[in-house]
Amino acid sequence: MAITRGPRSWTWPGTWPARSRILDAGCGSGPLFAALRDRGAIVTGFDRSTKMLELARRRLGADADLQAADLGSPLPFPDGAFDDVIVSLVLHYLEDWTAPLSELRRVLRPGGRLIVSVDHPIAFPVTVPDADYFATRKWSFEWTFGGHTALMSFWHRPLHAMTDAFTAAGFRIAVISEPPPAPDTPRELLPAKIAERPSGAFLCFLFFVLEAV
Repeated sequence: MAITRGPRSWTWPGTWPARSRILDAGCGSGPLFAALRDRGAIVTGFDRSTKMLELARRRLGADADLQAADLGSPLPFPDGAFDDVIVSLVLHYLEDWTAPLSELRRVLRPGGRLIVSVDHPIAFPVTVPDADYFATRKWSFEWTFGGHTALMSFWHRPLHAMTDAFTAAGFRIAVISEPPPAPDTPRELLPAKIAERPSGAFLCFLFFVLEAV
């Protein structure tokens, strides 16, 4: 996905502008933190799970700037501390986006960007055919991975509810993207219905690039 804003232009993945200050919100075990750092960014990460932060430190080293914080509470960072904030697959766990988006806007410098990925809102009505797409509601399913089963719960909201929340928090929507798998993904690793499509695209995740105004 090519992203352009004024003099700052690059293609993700690529080299981040030198010395960019990036906040990885809900960093988990740190894979995105590592990728951003490898591309030249100065990265800070936080997560509410201390267990996830332990895994992140193993991955990133003891000198990584990692903090325990909750996106639903005031964040321990000053106003305008970051050039960009990335929130990858986090917001769909939250019922109310008002306070989290307000805090993320606060810690961004004017003109900075909030880069968000969420589950595609079509996933809920496809998974639950009689569901009301336009209702904001919690839904759950069992996910089995590596021989372990866990109950996963998400908050579905329609696309217009997402965009309304972003603009109400002081962001301008620059990009909405339905990305395909990475170009170097072996086709045999993709589900058959995806692998046979020329584009390789699938309705799984939705990406936003939002500018702080």
